[in-house]
Amino acid sequence: MAPVGSLLPLLPALALALSPAAGQVRRALVLVEAEGLSEELWGAGLPGDLPELEPECRQLLAAFAEGSAALTDCLGRRARPVRLCQACHPHYRRLLAQYGDIARAVGNSSESHNCAKSILTSDRLQIVVTLSAFFNETWEAANCANCLKNSSEGLSNSTVEFLDLFNKSLTCFEQNLQGQAIHLSPNNYTEVCKNCNESYRMLNDLYTSLQRMNMHGGESGHSTHLCIDVEDAMNITRKLWSRTFNCSVPCSDTVPVIAVSSFILFLPIVFYLSSFLHSKQKKRILILPKRIQSNASLVNIQEKYS
Repeated sequence: MAPVGSLLPLLPALALALSPAAGQVRRALVLVEAEGLSEELWGAGLPGDLPELEPECRQLLAAFAEGSAALTDCLGRRARPVRLCQACHPHYRRLLAQYGDIARAVGNSSESHNCAKSILTSDRLQIVVTLSAFFNETWEAANCANCLKNSSEGLSNSTVEFLDLFNKSLTCFEQNLQGQAIHLSPNNYTEVCKNCNESYRMLNDLYTSLQRMNMHGGESGHSTHLCIDVEDAMNITRKLWSRTFNCSVPCSDTVPVIAVSSFILFLPIVFYLSSFLHSKQKKRILILPKRIQSNASLVNIQEKYS
């Protein structure tokens, strides 16, 4: 056994090895070694068994990333007032094509370098699939297909007509408000209601007809709600017309409403009149036997005294 005196110089080193700081030092050394190993690997080139994308696959992924960024920017900028379907349908069509290119791409002939497999299903998160599903769900929730032609190459004719009337109505509101501000009080919008009644009525009638046509499948072939652009535009116009300007809403079903209301109004009169006539007739029937009996008694009296 070594003498105790020879172990005394080793005590400080032993204490340092057993202290908490020693663990931190060891971890730092491991990190430095790992960084050095990483630099050596990347400097010498990755081994062939690591899942590095082929150049063609990297191009497809970069194109999808750029398309996703462009569509996200368009959706965010057109959120209010809602103009998603009008402004963003080119970006959405382009992104669908880019995702289709990834799904159909074979890349290298080797199975390990298949682009669709490497980009779409190589990890648990599957970020490209998740992004594509998000954009599809957003587009379907907005019902943008009901604003577009069957091929989705542009706005349908009915949508273009509606947006034209919508812009004319807003222009009419603005022009009459500018002319009215000089002569009338701010809360009096009589001129707006009077001069813009025709344009608003045409817009409202077209929206109603689009709703009816859409129930049977319109130009787009979809039978759900109208697209969010059209619905939001009509909601804005109706709020301005009824709440802000306090104008009356033209109703195209006025005649049927008046007819039904009149019929309901006269029902009590008809009921009481028929009840009165029926009771009078019953009264006559009950009185008639009394008259017959009195006449018979009179005949008997005459025969008795004769």
